[in-house]
Amino acid sequence: MAMEASALEALLRDAFPTADITVDGADGVHMGAQVIAEEFKGKNRVAQQRMVYAALKGKMDGPNGELHALALTTKVKE
Repeated sequence: MAMEASALEALLRDAFPTADITVDGADGVHMGAQVIAEEFKGKNRVAQQRMVYAALKGKMDGPNGELHALALTTKVKE
């Protein structure tokens, strides 16, 4: 089962409405995302990435997840 880039972006926008978000990847299984969000302020990189994975609402969980791999970059929006 694959995931559309637009669906991934929608999940991220729901969690981080004021963030700058870029999603790429055409195969729906291996994708990349850059999330630059104010919500990351004061959080280390691991905490930032945990916030993003939580926003995916289980779409990467286990072998039956819709998304297999996500190259993720997070930054604090200034």
